[in-house]
Amino acid sequence: MRRARSAAAALLAALLVGCALAAAAGAAEDPDAGGAHGPAVGQAQVVEAAKPAKPKPPPTPGPPIEARSWALTDARTGEVILAHDGRRKLPIASTTKLMTAWVTLKEVPLDKIVRAQPYEPEYGESLMGLRVGQRISIRDLLYGLILRSGNDAANTLAIDVAGSVPRFVALMNRYAAALGLHDTHYANPVGLDEKGNYSTARDLATLTRHLLSVPAFAKIADSREAVLRSVRPRRRIKTINELLEMAPWVTGVKTGHTFGALYVLVGSGRKHGVDLISDVIGADSDEERFQGNLELLEYGFRQYRKRIPVHAGQTLAQPSIRYSGGELPLRAARTLLVGVRKGEKIEVEVRAPDEVEGPIPRGRKLGRVTVFVDGRQAATTALRAGRAVPKASSFDRAREFVSDHWIAIAVGAFVILMGGVLTYRLLTRHRRRGRGTG
Repeated sequence: MRRARSAAAALLAALLVGCALAAAAGAAEDPDAGGAHGPAVGQAQVVEAAKPAKPKPPPTPGPPIEARSWALTDARTGEVILAHDGRRKLPIASTTKLMTAWVTLKEVPLDKIVRAQPYEPEYGESLMGLRVGQRISIRDLLYGLILRSGNDAANTLAIDVAGSVPRFVALMNRYAAALGLHDTHYANPVGLDEKGNYSTARDLATLTRHLLSVPAFAKIADSREAVLRSVRPRRRIKTINELLEMAPWVTGVKTGHTFGALYVLVGSGRKHGVDLISDVIGADSDEERFQGNLELLEYGFRQYRKRIPVHAGQTLAQPSIRYSGGELPLRAARTLLVGVRKGEKIEVEVRAPDEVEGPIPRGRKLGRVTVFVDGRQAATTALRAGRAVPKASSFDRAREFVSDHWIAIAVGAFVILMGGVLTYRLLTRHRRRGRGTG
């Protein structure tokens, strides 16, 4: 009996060892399915890089601009490319309305319907033509504010947002401080000449850069005309910003004119993957402000060279497919075009999984490619599955398990086999001795 018990104990021990080895092998299995696997998720891989950047050469002389102050700024980075008296505090006329727009966008929803407030304009003021008590949306007021430079629109926005013009002006100055516009101060939401209403070319560019990052404002600033859909009957308005008609790549932004400020214009443009902001303060004529902005933008774009580091449909990663084998091509969703100045370097960073598992439909987003210019993000797009991957069958899963853990399985099977042989021999001996004594 003792030998029988020993044999049973040996068999039990062999079975326990085999189960432990199989469990250890299975512990490495990932229970998730239908997506990406592997430590590379969220990790970056630089797949293309230019040679180390050399010091940037000084820019070539800029165009001669006849104005009190002006600046040209890279909208992507905020870098000032050229400037003349860029920090000089000057009256800025209706470009004041850029802050009126910024405060409005931050404080109230675009679809809100309000009633037009009474406004008594002086001779020659720009108006969008509101009727007192007229119902109109915030969105349409912003179109009237930017395209027509409507002082009545600015007045209605100020009262609706803050309850009164003075309280709105306080908000304007609070937001200016929050944006770091240290050389800017506002005295009214319209831009009329008044002590304490001033800014600088650099600060105007900074404010415009923030505004253009808001898609709703960028669309308004880039509009040649617009239909005011919230008023009855509907009205069509056209912009007074002639810069938008001077080149197809111009994207805005805002005009201004008073006797104290002279002619003012903030312009912007997009070309070859580059966004630039120009602003001219204190030009002597309407023509000089428009031509000066156009020349600044054209000069700026000449400093950049078009580069296409990523093409639409380009395969940038090929993670392995779990269970069924093979690789899944991950392709760029769209072409990435960037502008590069002399001395700047391009890096392409790919974030993608090492392994994926079906089911995966074609076109599913499974990663991202990002282009950096001199370490700053310039463009990005998704990586999408180049083909569909079906769900793995039970046979594929079993085959992969065996192929990945065959050593552990073999050891476990050997231990179990040897335990069985040992148990069989012990039991056989025990039976023989039992017969002999009987």
